[in-house]
Amino acid sequence: MSEFGELLRGWRDRLSPVDAGFTATNGRRAPGLRREELAQLAGLSVDYVLRLEQGRARNPSAQVVGALARTLQLSRTERDQLYRSAGLLPPRDGTISTHIPASIQRLAVRLGDVPIGVFTADWTLVWWNAMWCSLNGDPSALPAEQRNLALALFGNNGPALPPMETERGLDVFEASIVADLKDAVSRYPADGQLDRLVQHLRAESKAFAHHWVTEFAARHTSEQKTFHHPDVGEILLDCDVLLAPGADLRMVTYTAATGTTDAGKLDLLRVTCAQTTGAGNHVLPGPRGTRAIDAGR
Repeated sequence: MSEFGELLRGWRDRLSPVDAGFTATNGRRAPGLRREELAQLAGLSVDYVLRLEQGRARNPSAQVVGALARTLQLSRTERDQLYRSAGLLPPRDGTISTHIPASIQRLAVRLGDVPIGVFTADWTLVWWNAMWCSLNGDPSALPAEQRNLALALFGNNGPALPPMETERGLDVFEASIVADLKDAVSRYPADGQLDRLVQHLRAESKAFAHHWVTEFAARHTSEQKTFHHPDVGEILLDCDVLLAPGADLRMVTYTAATGTTDAGKLDLLRVTCAQTTGAGNHVLPGPRGTRAIDAGR
């Protein structure tokens, strides 16, 4: 077994299935996550995870290592150790991190009955739960580089947002996203991917270019959004953006007041979600969701 495989196996055994979003049962023999559970959450095939653990697959990509580090809820130091054991350089300082601390993942798992998405500083979606899929569509259907809110808002050929209306209006919503990207550029000047995103959108979108040169900076506040959902119709939800300053992450949540019609519609989505996934609190983390791949081929 290689060093990478030993680390993978040890950290898999350490992680509680409950903290990963699974229901613990008395019949479990594995002390932590089962191999198939790790594979599902990281978006890899079970065979590929087995070969990684046994040392038969020796060149995992940075994307695969990042997905495994997030799924295993590693600390930043442990994440860097996993990268080095794979012969890769850890993510550089001065660039946007996709690392999600274990505490943030545990919090999100325990709030699994509401739609939750976790975004990086450039508004790239890196973690979501099953309820997020029920409300917004399944992000795993998109390539990882296209799971970006700014691309959805301003790109001509990128992903589309679900049909919805915002309480303060689309223009204010757009301005707030651009203000966040401007702030990210000032704090992460070495991030080439962020620079390419901004240059692409400035060239492609007149609205983005206008907001970019406007001094007005719209700040995120709690607001209501109306979704036009294909299954439950119009649903009005409170949208909150919770910041994790130390990790520079944004956790977006959608809730409805108890006893309202909208809460009933959210309950209906929850039931549909449970029937589809087999567990209403099952987590679908980025970057590849539940779409299993064999990255070794």
